Amino acid sequence: MDVLWYLTGPDGRYPWRADGARPLNYAYFQQLARAVDHLGFTGALLATGSHDAWIQGAALIPYTEQFQHLIAAHPPMISPTLLGKMITTFDQFSKGRLRVNIVNGDAKLMAQYGVHLSHDERYAYTDEFLTVLRGLLRGETVTFKGRHIHVENAGLPVPPTQERVPLWFGGSSPAAHAVAAKHIDTYLSWGETPEQSEAKIREVRGLARSHGREDRIRFGIRLYVVVRETEEAAWAAAQDLYDHMDEAAVAGAQAYVAGIDSVGQQRMSALHGGRKPRDLRELEIAPNLWSGIGLVRHGPGTALVGSAAQVLRRIHDYREAGNDVLIVSGMPLLEEAYRFAELILPHLPVARRVEAGVTSAFTKDRDAAWRRPA
Repeated sequence: MDVLWYLTGPDGRYPWRADGARPLNYAYFQQLARAVDHLGFTGALLATGSHDAWIQGAALIPYTEQFQHLIAAHPPMISPTLLGKMITTFDQFSKGRLRVNIVNGDAKLMAQYGVHLSHDERYAYTDEFLTVLRGLLRGETVTFKGRHIHVENAGLPVPPTQERVPLWFGGSSPAAHAVAAKHIDTYLSWGETPEQSEAKIREVRGLARSHGREDRIRFGIRLYVVVRETEEAAWAAAQDLYDHMDEAAVAGAQAYVAGIDSVGQQRMSALHGGRKPRDLRELEIAPNLWSGIGLVRHGPGTALVGSAAQVLRRIHDYREAGNDVLIVSGMPLLEEAYRFAELILPHLPVARRVEAGVTSAFTKDRDAAWRRPA
């Protein structure tokens, strides 16, 4: 399986607070990327955040060797031809270490960039966008006229290093599922329960079957992790996070997501209801799955909390549901990357790049260990 860390700010022990956030700069991102690379992760997600993900990723190429860059791209903000050129350039310079996360965003975010398409219009735009982009990446000269996109004689002068640059994507609405089934290599969900994840996978896989792509799409889950040597220590660490979720931080985050048109965000918000109960365990929505993070941040808002054995069992549940991609993070990113790598990674069959265009599991022993979850 692919196991990716996270490389996007804000960061710190309590990054939703000014006194808990860590300053982010180029040197720190180098340190993070080097850690993710040598600790044995497949790579990392460079999402929409405090820095431009493409410049950040390109600047980190020389500091990593096997690290797979999963970089966010928003179709309505850029032409498919220009993104294609960025992809082939990055893929060549990184020697085939690029994956692209296609992001539709939400109305509030997109309005900040001057994009004012409705929810389903954004996905209609992305459908056309990916039709053009896929043709370009195949080396074709593309002329296309749709409702949103019109290109003439578009082409890319430089081919990608990889035979097929992987396109990743997330979205919980019917419109998102339709786009994923038609175009996408890896479909991602935010951390809902394994049962909810399995239902979404079943639906998207069924839609992909109509395009002859049932066996060409993979599935992944995005989660926070609070893992310690014991269950008691893990929940104590979660309690520390919870104690620092002050009223202003919770109110600010919930005000941002109120009325948001992202179905994925609506599903995340429903897991905690926008309220902070006295006992943090009231937000344990499934065994070891805690929705408290969503009180202070938008986007993925659930965390696996528990001992290493418990977290491994829950990862196994997601794997059984159909996920073979895991994107995880903790706070702070650097320290928790080491903790996850020491307690969890040795027990997972992590796919790693051994040469350009080739990935493999570390060892057969690791794969055997995966089939015998603790």
